[in-house]
This record gives sequence, C-alpha cells and structure tokens, in this order.
Amino acid sequence: MGDAVMTDQEFLDHVADRLAGLSAVRAVTLGGSRAQGTHTADSDWDFALYYRGAFDPAELRAVGWDGEVSGLGEWGGGVFNGGAWLGIDGRRVDVHYRDLDVVEHELAEAGQGRFHWEPLMFHLAGIPSYLVVAELAVNQVLRGELPCPAYPEALRAAAPPVWRGRAELTIQYAKSAYVPRGQATEVAGALATAALQTAHAVLAARGEWTTNEKRLLHQAGLRGIDTVVAGLRPEAAHLARAVAEAEALFEERLSQALRM
Repeated sequence: MGDAVMTDQEFLDHVADRLAGLSAVRAVTLGGSRAQGTHTADSDWDFALYYRGAFDPAELRAVGWDGEVSGLGEWGGGVFNGGAWLGIDGRRVDVHYRDLDVVEHELAEAGQGRFHWEPLMFHLAGIPSYLVVAELAVNQVLRGELPCPAYPEALRAAAPPVWRGRAELTIQYAKSAYVPRGQATEVAGALATAALQTAHAVLAARGEWTTNEKRLLHQAGLRGIDTVVAGLRPEAAHLARAVAEAEALFEERLSQALRM
C-alpha cells in the first residue's frame, strides 16, 4: 500500500484479511457505529474476531500494528474477554475477542430467556451476557459465517423484570443512604446507573438489541434524566424530589414499552 491512505473498503479488506488469517479465527465482523450507519468521520473502527479453541493474542501482536494487545481474559474474563486498541493506517481501531463456544452458549441461553450480569469497565450498569448475542444480530460479517438471531421472545419476557429490579434496588439504596445526608454526587451516580438499568429493561421489553451504553438512554427515551441530574443540589429535600421525578420518568417509559 506504500504511504497512500487506504480507502474505507481497502481498509476493511486489509484488516479483515489479517484478522481472519490468525490461527483459530473462524469469522471477523465490523461492529459499533460503522456497522449500524450511525458513525461520524472520526468514529473508531470496531472489529471482532471469532475464534474456536486455542486463540493466541501473541499472533495479533506479531502483526505489528501500533497499540496495545491484551491477553485472554484481561478485560474481565467474562463474555467480553479481551481485545486490542490499535492504530492502523491513521485510523483508531478496537478489536474484540469472541470465543465461539461462549457465544454459542449465550445464544442458546438467550433463546431460553436466561442470562447473567457482568461488570465491565466503562459501563455504568454493567452488561448482560446476551450482549454477545446482540452483536451477532447487528454486526456486519466481513469474513466467515455467523448466525443472525432475532430477539428471543423468552428473553423479551424474562429480561425486563431483572433489569427493573436492579434499578429499583439502586434507587432504594440512594433513598436510604445518600438522600438523607444530602450527598448529591452519590445520588447523581445512582440515578445514572438506575437510568441505564431501566433503559436495558425498556429495550428488552421492546425486543431491541443494544451492544453498549453510548446510545442506550437515547434509544430508550430516557434522556430526560439529564435535566434531573443537572439540577441536583446537596440538600436532602431537593434530592428526594429529584429521585421521585426520576422514578416517575423510569416508570412511564417502562410502562410504555411493556404495552407494546
């Protein structure tokens, strides 16, 4: 390629071919905003490599792209089990590792309405294990073959009460521990977390996939929480009113979704 900057299609082919050529890799996808057509000119490029069996990140490191390559399990050790932050041809690139055995297990679990919650850095509400199933549904397959699942009806029934329960507990704790003390920062954190938990419930009730928190509140119609959080003051009475306002917003949006 010399020093010439690749076109987007040349770049996609270049990265997909190199990732697909790694041992144990069976498929490569493009994800994030670029797969969904919501990207801007400076958006990152998100790739996932799907491997079967023994994948060695040292092979990815040996490709020679600038950046950081994690070991397996370094990003939490759950369904989101590692990846790389790279610079390729002047573009910012994220690569995610996806173990096909894990993905297929979570696909089967989601079909039965079962999932579990995991913490993940940068995600306020954590992630559901069906995140890797959502990726199958919304990402663009560049190399190999992968299933493209519809939203399981069993998951649509089972997930909303789980997320709603987490949101309610988050709010109840804020009411008892933070509001009486006038702790506005802690209340703000609790409201943000509960809003994202509620948003997961709303999208599950609608049968809509989500793969991260970046647009989650917007998708769920919960951006109104911004006004509530922005107006918080470190006074118990004011915080109590703000929490009540947030609860009303959460209940309204979730009730609407459940009626669909």
